[in-house]
Amino acid sequence: MVHIHKPFRAFLACSVAALLLTGATGCANKPGRSASKSMSSSMTQSQVGTTARTIGAQYVRDTKDRETALRYAAALRMEGRNEQSLAVMRKTVILHPNDRGVQAEYAKALAANGKFDQALPALRRAQTPEYPNWRLISAEAAIVDQLGQHDEARNLYRKALDLAPNESSIHSNLGMSYILTGELATAETHMKRAASLPGADSRVRQNYALVVGLQGRFDEAHAIARRELSQADADANVAYLQSMLKQQNSWSELAAEDADPNHDATATN
Repeated sequence: MVHIHKPFRAFLACSVAALLLTGATGCANKPGRSASKSMSSSMTQSQVGTTARTIGAQYVRDTKDRETALRYAAALRMEGRNEQSLAVMRKTVILHPNDRGVQAEYAKALAANGKFDQALPALRRAQTPEYPNWRLISAEAAIVDQLGQHDEARNLYRKALDLAPNESSIHSNLGMSYILTGELATAETHMKRAASLPGADSRVRQNYALVVGLQGRFDEAHAIARRELSQADADANVAYLQSMLKQQNSWSELAAEDADPNHDATATN
């Protein structure tokens, strides 16, 4: 098992949170699916900005319209305007307190702002206990993971897999859970499975490259990333990962020095 230091865990947590924010898309009820229908992870930043402005203008004309509010909140998150997205969803959830689709989007907005303890009850309110939805279960697991409750999170992922055994996002989220605790070989097993499934998207395959790179197999990680990214982006991603691992090694060395009772004496001699 590899020990993951706190600064590096923050970097990894960003990947988990990114999966979380897409994992509950359209999950609570059929009308809620329109929240992300006009937004796609394959859109360029320019396209995202144009779409956000268009939906934003519609929202200004009628801030009480449920569908427009959900689409606008999703667009704002894709632009990285998480606080504004949360403000939209706070108003929308007041207008539609019993709407499961709204509760799910509200949970995503809270999670995007790092408010995981508040996102969890909102997500649970969105769930239908008598007919559980695997997307919501997986999203709940990702939040629980962020709160450091990894065993509980993995039990939830397995419940989600019982409902959707070939869903790539669940396998990928479960792999990220094992990355957070430094169990890289187990993480790779799940990531490889996720990347091989028909529904795997670019983010899932890039996370597979991540776990390979975390084990020092940079050429292999680069080859996987290159299938999804341009040469320049793949080079940049692997270089960034290498720099993060160097920092991780430095933190490990410092921790070892702090734990060595003879270190200070040796340094002064």
